[in-house]
Amino acid sequence: MKITLRQLEIFAAIAHGENVSRAAEALAMSQSAASSALVELERQFDCPLFDRIGKSLRLNSTGRGLLPQAHDLLARAANIEGYLAGGILGPLAVGATLTIGNYLATLVAAEYLRRHPASKIGLHVANTERIVEQVVGSELDIGLIEGEANHPDLLLEPWLDDALVVFCAPHHALATAGMADDATLIEQQWIVRERGSGTRALFDRVIARSLPALRIQLELEHTEAIKRAVESGLGVGCLSRLSLREAFRRGSLIEIKTPQFDLNRRFYFARHRQRQISPAAQTFLALCREATGTARGTDTLQLPFIS
Repeated sequence: MKITLRQLEIFAAIAHGENVSRAAEALAMSQSAASSALVELERQFDCPLFDRIGKSLRLNSTGRGLLPQAHDLLARAANIEGYLAGGILGPLAVGATLTIGNYLATLVAAEYLRRHPASKIGLHVANTERIVEQVVGSELDIGLIEGEANHPDLLLEPWLDDALVVFCAPHHALATAGMADDATLIEQQWIVRERGSGTRALFDRVIARSLPALRIQLELEHTEAIKRAVESGLGVGCLSRLSLREAFRRGSLIEIKTPQFDLNRRFYFARHRQRQISPAAQTFLALCREATGTARGTDTLQLPFIS
């Protein structure tokens, strides 16, 4: 066999950093050795994998096709090493959108490490758009996202039902109304998530499209920041019910009923269509289902191992 795992490892590192020096540093090797390995890989098959643009290396179409296969093979090799070392699961890179990451994925990751203390897991939290990019780019093994995403290389599996909720502070004028019609909602100042998030996409598709005169006062990237701004009386918000459960229970925020809008959605597991799912990823996904009760065919949030 001409190709080696080390060559693929160096290729993948260069692809992610788009720079030989950064890849060499990440792999604890010299820049010249990393550069030579890449040149040799391309020479062996007479097949360039990158476009050279100044000091940057950008994957060409061949390189983009190779990257998920390289990650798949490297992950399998890591799993073999773990098996030979005593059944240790291979390293796992998980991405989660902000709502899922802040209120579910961190707890699942903690339980994963409790059950498999010798394993390694990396959890990256960002908005839906970024997580999808990283799954498609093979930077992540699996993604936990809000709402659907369309990409030919993306494989989605339904996980958990969710819904967005409109809410306000206890001292807000709408707190005692219980329900708000369109005319009332148009008059409000809104504090919402940034564009690119699954929450904002559903908000725009359902509420903003129905109320074109809607006044958006603030766009924030973090759910907790939105909750604090609404608590202080700056306006009304719209977030996942999952992120608001504790605030509703404490009474620090109040739900505003909006039956005129269908704000239901789903959380999904996302992975690259061309990559085989690893034992580590399978174990993590099973833990996600266990945490939320979906392993038993329900869609209610039960969190059996989370206090």
